Parts: sequence; C-alpha cells; structure tokens
Amino acid sequence: MNFSVTVLGSGTSQGIPVIACDCHVCTSPDPKDNRLRCSVLIEIGGRNLVIDAGPDFRQQMLRFKVKSLEAVLFTHEHKDHMAGLDDVRAFNFIDNRDMDIYCSTAVETALRREYHYAFSEEKYPGIPQLNLIHIENKPFRVSGDIPVTPVEVMHYFMPVFGFRIADFAYITDAKTVSSEEIAKLKGVKVLIVNALRKEPHISHFNLEEALDFIREVKPEKAYLTHISHLFGTHEEIEKELPPNVFAAYDGLKLNFRD
Repeated sequence: MNFSVTVLGSGTSQGIPVIACDCHVCTSPDPKDNRLRCSVLIEIGGRNLVIDAGPDFRQQMLRFKVKSLEAVLFTHEHKDHMAGLDDVRAFNFIDNRDMDIYCSTAVETALRREYHYAFSEEKYPGIPQLNLIHIENKPFRVSGDIPVTPVEVMHYFMPVFGFRIADFAYITDAKTVSSEEIAKLKGVKVLIVNALRKEPHISHFNLEEALDFIREVKPEKAYLTHISHLFGTHEEIEKELPPNVFAAYDGLKLNFRD
C-alpha cells in the first residue's frame, strides 16, 4: 500500500506558543517550535483522510493546501481534537457530498451535543453535512477499501482510539495501553505517539513512558507528538532521544511504499 502521512499539528491542547507565555519555547525562533493542535493528514489512493479536526483544522487545511477530504477519523471527544469540525462545510461544497465521520459512541454523543445544529430536523442553510459512521474496537474500512485497525488506549479513565494503517500507527493521548492492544502494533515500521513532557502527567505519557512504549512496540522509527511547551524546544528534545526516535513537527511528511 502506497500512502503518505503529514503531521498537521504536533502540539498539546494549548498549542505552542501558549497564549501569554514568554518562556524560551514559546518565544523560540525555530519554526519547528510552533505547534498546532494534534492531527495528521493521510493521502492514500488519491484520497485524503484526517485523524482529528481540532481548533486549528481550518488553518491546517489552508496551510497544507488540502483541496478535497474523504473522511475524518476521531480519536476521542476532547475539544482539542474535535473543535474544528464545522469547517468541513467547505469540503461539503467542493466535493458535493456529506463528510464521512468515523467515531465511537462517546464521540458521536459529544458531536451531537457540540454541533447540535448539524443534526436538527430543520436544516439551516450552510451547516456542515455529516455522515456519522460508528466504529468499535475492531478493524474497519474507510470508503470501503482502506483497512484501518483501531488501537484502544486509556487517557486516564477515557478510552481513546489510535489507528493503524498498514505499516503506520498513530497514537495520541495515551497514558496506559494493555498488552492486547500493544499486540496490534507489532510489525509497524513507523509509530507516532504522544509524549507530553519529561515530568509525569496524570493522563499522558511522559518521555520515559513513551520511550518504554516504543521499546515494547519495536517500530523501525518513532516520532513524538502532542508536545507541551514544558518539554523544551525541538532541538532540546532531539538531544534526549535514542537514534530511532525523533520529535515530530508540523509539516513532517512520511512516505510509505510497498
């Protein structure tokens, strides 16, 4: 399977720079230290998918010149992962179709609450047109032919879906992962996984936990995402990492070939 993955955002819920913060990370001149909220774009078979549509979704679509979008896959219902969904309206118009939304029951409940106007019986002109497709913790296909394996991780007490497509896996907002779910990741060549900072956190991997997880999965390469300004600059983070682990950054593009 030939496809590419572009990191649209690699920051945590506040992004970097953080509002009103003058720390050395938030004021860094390195463009890799400007991090939008977490999301990736997957280009496969001439079609585009995104994982999560957070508050920066519009900016991300413009920045990376995305002209068409097939589907949105949601990891979970927190606002930094779903607050930009209204902007799929542009793709409704361009593609002349409802947007396919792959999500769990919990995410669907949140979407129906946050975007109630999109699901009302009387449709107001110009609202987003959404086609909700329920997913559970078992393999499914996007658009009928793109195989996806969900990987359930725990974000404190909240279940979150990571997703594996062929040799690539994307995990965000993980704190604990069962051995059964880790087994689904065996054989991946590239893993993107969250690492908030060095210090422990109640609901996210810190650096040590992320590196332990990577050692257990054993990908050829791994990239850290969902990065906080408390972690350090991109350059500082890279100095802390083993040879096959890297700090992701907005705009990073990974290519996969059969």
